[in-house]
Amino acid sequence: MRQHILLPTDFSDNAMTAIKYTLKLYANEPCTFYFLHTWSFANETSRTYITSKFIDIKKEEAKQHLIDLKDKIASESTNPGHKFETVYSTESLLKTIENTIKEFNINLVVMGTRGASGAKEFIFGSNTVNIIIKIRLCPVLVIPDGYDFVKPEKIAFPTDFNRFYGDELQPLLQLTQLHNSKIRVLHINVKENLSEKQNYNLAMLKAYLEDCPSCVDWKPNFGTKEQTITDYINDNDINILAMINYEHSFIENFLKEPVIQKIGFHTIIPFLVIPEFK
Repeated sequence: MRQHILLPTDFSDNAMTAIKYTLKLYANEPCTFYFLHTWSFANETSRTYITSKFIDIKKEEAKQHLIDLKDKIASESTNPGHKFETVYSTESLLKTIENTIKEFNINLVVMGTRGASGAKEFIFGSNTVNIIIKIRLCPVLVIPDGYDFVKPEKIAFPTDFNRFYGDELQPLLQLTQLHNSKIRVLHINVKENLSEKQNYNLAMLKAYLEDCPSCVDWKPNFGTKEQTITDYINDNDINILAMINYEHSFIENFLKEPVIQKIGFHTIIPFLVIPEFK
């Protein structure tokens, strides 16, 4: 089945990191990759000194830069099943992504992040946070700045077992099939025993993952959930973190600005955010 993958780019190094990672992740799959660039003129202080002709020139330069990027990546591709397209817009990034997902039946959006002060950290930029929160049409995969591709042998899936698992898990299962990855379900023990509802959802999850390499790990609730997950990633050599963005779930804590400022969501691995299906 052909995948349709959207790669927003501002031509920065971190955007290129995300592009390179994605091409390696889907190296053996038939895919159409859409390189997306949204152009805007943000220099308000000089606006009165800039002519419309100059702005038109800059727009065309950006459009050509996008085409050149696509042509360069296409020329380096060794998979004849890979196709490459461009999407150029002067609308907002969020609106353009939403429209592109609908128009081209996009299966996945992949974005880079800005760098952070520490070599082993990354912090979501405001655009990335906004897109993760608001895009509900397909999953978003976030790639840390400077991250080199590592075969995803282990994918962590933190959950509290308070939800029934259905089609939301399809993107996760499809991801595991690319490289025969193992899903490591992580439950943080907030209470000593699971409720009847949680036990039922756990049983359903195990049944859903029956044909996929998987296990369930239990961690005591020491400190914050954010720190517990980060420690789990580091202690178990996790290659991708996957979470479902349910409304009012603890993934929101990662994405709200105060937590970003205080914690920075320290990790060095890709983060797959799957929207809740409604």
